[in-house]
Amino acid sequence: MTRDNTSEYQRLFLQDVPMIDTRAPVEFQRGAFPHAINLPLMTDEERHLVGTRYKQAGQDFAIQLGRELVTSTLQAERTDQWLEFVENNPEGYLYCFRGGLRSRITQQWIAERGVDYPYVEGGYKAMRRFLIDRFESDLANGNFVLISGRTGVGKTILLNRIQRAIDLEGLANHRGSSFGKMANPQPSQISFENSLAIAMLKLTHADTNRSDSVWIEGEGRQVGSLGLPSALWQKMQESPAVVLEAEMSRRIDIGVQDYVVDLLKRIQEQHPGIDGFDLLVKRHQLSLKKIQKRLGLERYKLACGMLDEAVTAHRDHNDLEGYRPFISFLLAYYYDPMYDYQFKKLNAKILCRGDEEELLQYLRSNEIGLLD
Repeated sequence: MTRDNTSEYQRLFLQDVPMIDTRAPVEFQRGAFPHAINLPLMTDEERHLVGTRYKQAGQDFAIQLGRELVTSTLQAERTDQWLEFVENNPEGYLYCFRGGLRSRITQQWIAERGVDYPYVEGGYKAMRRFLIDRFESDLANGNFVLISGRTGVGKTILLNRIQRAIDLEGLANHRGSSFGKMANPQPSQISFENSLAIAMLKLTHADTNRSDSVWIEGEGRQVGSLGLPSALWQKMQESPAVVLEAEMSRRIDIGVQDYVVDLLKRIQEQHPGIDGFDLLVKRHQLSLKKIQKRLGLERYKLACGMLDEAVTAHRDHNDLEGYRPFISFLLAYYYDPMYDYQFKKLNAKILCRGDEEELLQYLRSNEIGLLD
């Protein structure tokens, strides 16, 4: 059965419809959607050459050059990749930048192999515009509540128990602190914004929930190398907050789990055959170097020594206890003073303050939906 091309952008994002992005790799890396895979019509170099010819001689000559560059063998190889995707995702779509020539050529080559597959009208540009406009509308009409608290109190753990919540750190693939770099890279700024807008769209789409507040962590303006959209940041400055508290031992437990156990596991998965301990210690050494000025030279040297001892005990004896004084040191001399300084400038209305159980009780008493 033949399906029509579509401009139902909202449905594509709400249903996580799989899509083929036929743009060149450099375009995809600059900005993409979470459920799209890059299977380009042309390589970066081919796109550059064709684009130059288009500017110099027009579309007909550009198409001619494209035909010369993408030989029949290359066409067959690329069509095979598209057909494999089509077979695995029969309800999907394809798109290029504007829903123009590249979409039609891709669709035609697939059709020549006996398969009809629709494309997204307006392409990436129209879908991106839809997300920007919808996100601005959702921000203007929505309300937020921030989960604030010192580093290591378990804000993300609590956030992930709330139904109407957006995990900014998860979308940014970064824990938001100087030691927050994950095993794999962060997305591009535009890809992060796209994912954020889609997450917001999913929360605000249901009419019964649209007026309810969205819960997010009280982040800084930057999450790693990525910046929060200005409109969201401004909205956060005007939003009320709950403050999560935890004993130091609990915070250290979370620190060891997040920044050692889980991170090492991800590093080893990302880099099989390479000494994960070496990568772990180099990553933390670099993070320490970045905060050397704030720690001061003597404390910086002390922290480096504590890290070396902790990694040696972990590597040689599978002993994690050495990380506890290291993390406690960082919390006491770096993270807590920084949080105290920033919290003094926070003008948010504090709705509730307490440990995880006390905040959960507050959420239940206010009929905030939880994922239990």
